Amino acid sequence: MLNTWVVAPTCLPLVRRRCHSCASELFRPSAKFRVNAHHKLIDVWLLVLCTACGETAKLTVLERVHVRSVRPELLDRLHANDGGLTAELLQDPVVQRRNRFALDWTDAWRLDTGGSDHLDGEVIDVSVRFAARIPVRPVRLIAEGCGLSRAEVERLLTEGRLVSAVRLGGKLSDDFTFTLKR
Repeated sequence: MLNTWVVAPTCLPLVRRRCHSCASELFRPSAKFRVNAHHKLIDVWLLVLCTACGETAKLTVLERVHVRSVRPELLDRLHANDGGLTAELLQDPVVQRRNRFALDWTDAWRLDTGGSDHLDGEVIDVSVRFAARIPVRPVRLIAEGCGLSRAEVERLLTEGRLVSAVRLGGKLSDDFTFTLKR
């Protein structure tokens, strides 16, 4: 029987970018937007706060865009400081590339295994699904979900008793499946 595990965010991740005031590297998303109109053009920024000094930085979302080209629903969400929109924009690769930042997901996610009753079998088939693009080491997920140490998971991997269609070394943020033979 195939078990489904879900990697889900618990809060917004930190933004990894250098602060101009204190040289800190972490910012906390404020979930607030600054919308500025210049006649028929609009600029939108997502505001983030330095975790060390509290300085505010702006991440560019839209720059000199004609107001009519922005969907009315998006404008409403921007004006309402929608937290869901903040999460979407932080994970948008275009916004990340434009503003030169990365996300720090440390302590901002959890693994939901649906209980431990599936761990009793000789062969465990698991499908891991990501609710957001959270880069996590599969070895860490398997160790946490099965109640094993990372060294034990690495040993099972080298012995061929842990198999997957994807490479389990490094970090993944896409769905994958694995089979563990005890």
